[in-house]
Amino acid sequence: MTSTVPNAVEHADAQQPPITMFGPDFPYAYDDFLAHPAGLGQIPATEHGTEVAVIGGGLSGIVAAYELMKMGLKPVVYEADQIGGRLRTVGFDGCDESLTAEMGAMRFPPSSTALQHYIDLVGLQTQAFPNPLAEATPSTVVDLKGESHYAETVADLPQVYRDVAEAWNRCLEEGADFSDMNRALRERDVPRIREIWSRLVEKLDNQTFYGFLCDSEAFKSFRHREIFGQVGFGTGGWDTDFPNSILEILRVVYTEADDHHRGIVGGSQQLPLRLWEREPEKIVHWTYGTSLASLHEGGEPRPAVTRLDRTAGNRITVTDAHGDIRTYRTAIFTAQSWMLLSKIACDDSLFPIDHWTAIERTHYMESSKLFVPVDRPFWLDKAVDDRGNPTGRDVMSMTLTDRMTRGTYLLDDGPDKPAVICLSYTWCDDSLKWLPLSANERMEVMLKSLGEIYPKVDIRKHIIGNPVTVSWENEPYFMGAFKANLPGHYRYQRRLFTHFMQEELPEDKRGIFLAGDDISWTAGWAEGAVQTALNAVWGVMHHFGGTTDPTNPGPGDVYDEIAPVELPED
Repeated sequence: MTSTVPNAVEHADAQQPPITMFGPDFPYAYDDFLAHPAGLGQIPATEHGTEVAVIGGGLSGIVAAYELMKMGLKPVVYEADQIGGRLRTVGFDGCDESLTAEMGAMRFPPSSTALQHYIDLVGLQTQAFPNPLAEATPSTVVDLKGESHYAETVADLPQVYRDVAEAWNRCLEEGADFSDMNRALRERDVPRIREIWSRLVEKLDNQTFYGFLCDSEAFKSFRHREIFGQVGFGTGGWDTDFPNSILEILRVVYTEADDHHRGIVGGSQQLPLRLWEREPEKIVHWTYGTSLASLHEGGEPRPAVTRLDRTAGNRITVTDAHGDIRTYRTAIFTAQSWMLLSKIACDDSLFPIDHWTAIERTHYMESSKLFVPVDRPFWLDKAVDDRGNPTGRDVMSMTLTDRMTRGTYLLDDGPDKPAVICLSYTWCDDSLKWLPLSANERMEVMLKSLGEIYPKVDIRKHIIGNPVTVSWENEPYFMGAFKANLPGHYRYQRRLFTHFMQEELPEDKRGIFLAGDDISWTAGWAEGAVQTALNAVWGVMHHFGGTTDPTNPGPGDVYDEIAPVELPED
């Protein structure tokens, strides 16, 4: 279990299908689509070699470009910074190259089955991530209001934490049909998924996460709500999500996206980088040995896009930071949506006005991290009491606290090798508290906070290099870590997610496709970036007159059967 409190239902036994990010908004089997031997579809031979602009070289953009290349199109990728987007892995100056820090995505649930397809495709390995009380985590310390509790399993925590766990279980069952939906998703029972979710979307779209808790008799205790917010479940405290729509939280817990996380050995940025260089075994039009890198001059993407216009013939004209102007019949935009409002000068005619409204209303979460390299995983040393007697406890543990650091993660690759500590991982207001501080200033505050929890541990003496840090809200090409809908945002998200279905749009609004993590229903998870990339690939294929194999229908082919619930606009 990775949860600080137990899951609302026990995991299914080995006889039942595994859970996947199958819905509930759009219950399409992306993993089956990718695994099918017929492939994702084909375009007319007359279109082979046609250029398609792909704006943004994060995971979504690279996946879309890779699949379009396999179909025989020529993706032209534009990237303002570096390939990877929020899959960003960095090293430490002067330290062994094996020491890395995940500045963005660092943990991935097994339910990310489309993502796993590409992880396997490029030959990457994963390992258990040391979340609170995970099996891979030797120990966890929960420190609230100056009182610390050491635990190796949830049973080691005081009774109040189990009371909070039970309250969350009851809250989910009574207010969100948790067991029924989890079972329907596991069995891919689309009619049942749609029946449950249609009712809940209408009922809960206007409700915050915190309001959902308060409406439950199980959470009538403020103290229980406070503990739940500070410690939470799965990945730690969730009070920073309290203002967000409860629908966002239900999507996570239904699909077990908060559980059994894996990290990518060597760093997550390897995934888009390897796809960029990969030479597909099956490819149309292009000679064997073609890769995305080989289709780009010097093996590098085009620079940042500075302007997007809709020009004659419903073409998309792209101006880049070098002043180069190119015109395309189709384009896929995978960068953070707010870039269309700020960094890129845009023609209003690119999208219908309702889609512009949805882009403007997108709500992003802030997020900060700071990592330091250390000489060894000293936290595995055993503590002694004041008399020098062994206590049987680790000297330091994965830590959840209400102090400034909030979440501290201990990452090692063996007892005799250098290791890494994520001194702090925070979101929203907790992230904004770090924003004015330099990396070294942040580290000093963090060491002070942790010193109050572990007064006998000298973390500083183990640090062997400079800290590395990020505040995603301050990154010029992101301005936030990931999308999180507020109450009432369901309609906006539906417009963005379904944008790949363009036959109902006026002709002068077609040809540019939105994709990426913040277009998905599962923002904050790389799976959403992959799924929306595949939607956009289908959209481009369809735009060029292509089709999927009848035995492997794409997301647009079955859209009418599984389209997201549509709420009235009046």
